[in-house]
Amino acid sequence: MNKSTIVHKFGGSCLRDNADLEQISKIIRNFSGRPVIVVSALWGTTDRLMRASNEPKYATRLVDDLRRQHIRFAPDIEKSDLGGLFESVLSGIEKSLTEISKKLDLHYHTNTLLAAGERLSALVVSYHLRKSGIDAHPVGSEDIGLHLDGIGHAQSVDIEYSSKNLDYDSLNGIPVITGWFGEGKDGEIALLSRGGSDHSATAIARLLDAQKVILWKDIEGVLAINPRWGIETKAISYLGYEEAKELTRMDAPIIHPSTMEPILELGIPIEIRHLYQNESGTAPTTIGPDIVQGDDIKAIGCLRSVSRIEINTDKMVDSSKSLGELLILLNEHDITCWSLNYQPGNIEIVISQNDFNAANKIISVLFEQIAVEDFPALISLIGNLKVEQFKNNLNSSAFLERDISVLSQTPHSIQLLCVNENISDVLDQLSNVVDSKNIRL
Repeated sequence: MNKSTIVHKFGGSCLRDNADLEQISKIIRNFSGRPVIVVSALWGTTDRLMRASNEPKYATRLVDDLRRQHIRFAPDIEKSDLGGLFESVLSGIEKSLTEISKKLDLHYHTNTLLAAGERLSALVVSYHLRKSGIDAHPVGSEDIGLHLDGIGHAQSVDIEYSSKNLDYDSLNGIPVITGWFGEGKDGEIALLSRGGSDHSATAIARLLDAQKVILWKDIEGVLAINPRWGIETKAISYLGYEEAKELTRMDAPIIHPSTMEPILELGIPIEIRHLYQNESGTAPTTIGPDIVQGDDIKAIGCLRSVSRIEINTDKMVDSSKSLGELLILLNEHDITCWSLNYQPGNIEIVISQNDFNAANKIISVLFEQIAVEDFPALISLIGNLKVEQFKNNLNSSAFLERDISVLSQTPHSIQLLCVNENISDVLDQLSNVVDSKNIRL
């Protein structure tokens, strides 16, 4: 591959009806560069497969429903060159459900079932592109040697292993590659976490040394504040990789948190575009190498319902060792430590209240003296503003001084604990205090 390669990723929100497929064909025909396509399952398909994995008796009806759903997108696919593959995937769904019904403790059958959504999507999209005169070919990610760093489930694509084993010759014409899964360390199918097709796309871009990745969505860029809070903000024109990672883990589910990891070293940019509104011109949001663009805040992330746990270590000599052990155990139990402050004799961590019971069991084994305080939210001001500057801005807002406390400064954010139960009011006040062209309208 070369620098003219552009990876286009189409998620389920861009695969709702035939009009979406027509638009995808238009984009692929008109966009410059050599396209490589990564797809998620059609809208709602993965949810149905997940439900069926818990109710395998639903097999016959599910297969019939999925057949009808996908034929609506590709009316003559059964009679086409892709018909055999289409029937094979549907038969595989039924076989997987039969095996799951035997209640065997094998992740292989469940993963095979769930991966079928992406397989069907790749077939349907390829079929439609072919009907439009585009030389498209469905490609299973594990079939071309995309390896994941795990067994059954994985956090990421194994870039080093995949680069040595990827079947580059199979990516002829315009490949339509299945996202979200690949071959695990045991040689069987492994899944990324939900929404991991974005990570698949950037990993493939890394392996192909692509010019850029375009994530096609049903939204126009990444907004400075999640619209669920009822605060009107603009799309962020540029986010650094680390800024985007901080925002995605806090409050921007439109991008998977691991999306940026594969391309950090190469500096491959990511564009966020709306399927119907941004098919040409400058992307509303571009994510790329971290660049200090001035002392401002680009975005505000917010995580509801957190607990601050203060641990008194009595200045133990091995307190740093105990902290390391604690962080390892929290990670092994999928408990995110959202903020960490450490000084000899004292450790402060912030976790979601949903994880408190599990975290408390772990902490109690390692430490005796802990204190817990709950807060309505953890707020992250993402950008380059320093704490001192922010505190100076706060002097003009008594409201905020009562309702937030500064927790810590990271290289790309200021973290705050929200005291006021009315989180939307606090976010609205913050949007007026921070100096950002993306937030202040």
